[in-house]
Amino acid sequence: QVQLVESGGGLVQPGGSLRLSCAAPGFPRDFEVVGWFRQAPGKEREGVSCLSSSDASSSYADSVKGRFSTSGDKAKHIVYLQMNSLKAEDTARYYCAATRTCYEVLRTAHPQIYGLWGQGTQVTVSS
Repeated sequence: QVQLVESGGGLVQPGGSLRLSCAAPGFPRDFEVVGWFRQAPGKEREGVSCLSSSDASSSYADSVKGRFSTSGDKAKHIVYLQMNSLKAEDTARYYCAATRTCYEVLRTAHPQIYGLWGQGTQVTVSS
């Protein structure tokens, strides 16, 4: 079963930055898109960003546009999420997953992913 592995979370002050990593052995050959998602306590999981494997284009949720960016290292099979200007409301557990389209990541409540959800990595933004 496909399962991507997230890392890089931690505690950061408001306004700070973090870079998350997603180990994705099937990127870019087997996955059309790799998306980042997050889930805060008591809230539904939401799509944050997506990266197209074919042309490296990316899309973002409105809540993070201009602050987050996603990129991939094809040789290392890693997808990154660079998070800048972090806010308290960015506090959540962050997950990455492979999907067929960015629509699955950003526009559906229950995205169909390849394989299983990973454990995620916790990001806490607090002073």
